Amino acid sequence: MVMPADSATLETLDTLGTPLLRLDAGGAVVFANLAMARWLGVGQRRLLGLHAAALEQDGQQLAAGLARGLQAPLRLRRLGLALPGAAPAQFADVWLSPAEDGLWLEAHPVDEFPGEDPAQLLPAALAASLKGLAHELRNPLLGIKGAAQLLARRMDAEGRELTAIIESEVGRLSALVDQLLSPAPPRPFAPVNIHAVLERVLRLAESDAGWAVQLQRDYDPSLPEFLADGDRLSQAVWNLVRNAIEAGAGHVSLRTRAEHGARIGSAPPTLALRLEVVDDGRGVPPELAEHLLLPLVSGRADGTGLGLALAQQVAREHRGALTWRSRPGHTVFTLLLPLGSETEQADG
Repeated sequence: MVMPADSATLETLDTLGTPLLRLDAGGAVVFANLAMARWLGVGQRRLLGLHAAALEQDGQQLAAGLARGLQAPLRLRRLGLALPGAAPAQFADVWLSPAEDGLWLEAHPVDEFPGEDPAQLLPAALAASLKGLAHELRNPLLGIKGAAQLLARRMDAEGRELTAIIESEVGRLSALVDQLLSPAPPRPFAPVNIHAVLERVLRLAESDAGWAVQLQRDYDPSLPEFLADGDRLSQAVWNLVRNAIEAGAGHVSLRTRAEHGARIGSAPPTLALRLEVVDDGRGVPPELAEHLLLPLVSGRADGTGLGLALAQQVAREHRGALTWRSRPGHTVFTLLLPLGSETEQADG
């Protein structure tokens, strides 16, 4: 195992404010300075022996860079790094530099929410096209709603429940159309039970996928209500579930947990809701990994590429974050949403 130089050098590296790793020729961590450990929120010893590629939560840029046999420094932009199993990722521009019998990995942290966010910068021509599409959708939506109301008069109780879902979803889509045509300020948040939101999504999934997909619940019943927009959260989670179904999943699980001391962007650690959508589908195609959450990026020929971008926008509206990790047969999308401090919840 390759080690950095003498103890004096190690002490010097530990005084640096820049997160730094020394890797052996195989890419395993043999030294982590104090700044790196603090930035990732772990002890220095927990990083030793870990393959550096395992730190990248989303994508394979770091693994590809380590495999290149570098002869000169390589810059990798905006990687999300975290200890495996931890979330959310910390974002940084990463420099890989060749060294004797190994590499140096240097991380320059960047804001997870930069001022110029490409996920929010739709060209004017696209915005105009979306408005035209919204205008064309209005009449068909009204027709669907009218047909559902007529059907409800002829159905039994279970049938009326299903037509009520149709009417509710048409109403939500109509509101989205109105927002595209005449953007309105966000609605005030109100107390929301996240499991009521998820049950609504599961009913939609059952109607959409039928018996083709097994839907599973893994809820934490101790989670409190929190201030949110229930309709927007419902849409975000439905987009994630629908993506899983369209990726060929046979099982989709909705999991909720309370996460103490969660770090979301640059905000102080807080109590957060960790909501995971887990599926066993095909996974995210490697060629889409770097741009997956941008608008108009889709792995399907008939996909709009707006579902994940919208889910990310909803997360940000709630001061939260959307992250993901994927391999064939196991994909996890995670919504991390702040619930407030431990003291606030205890007082509530």
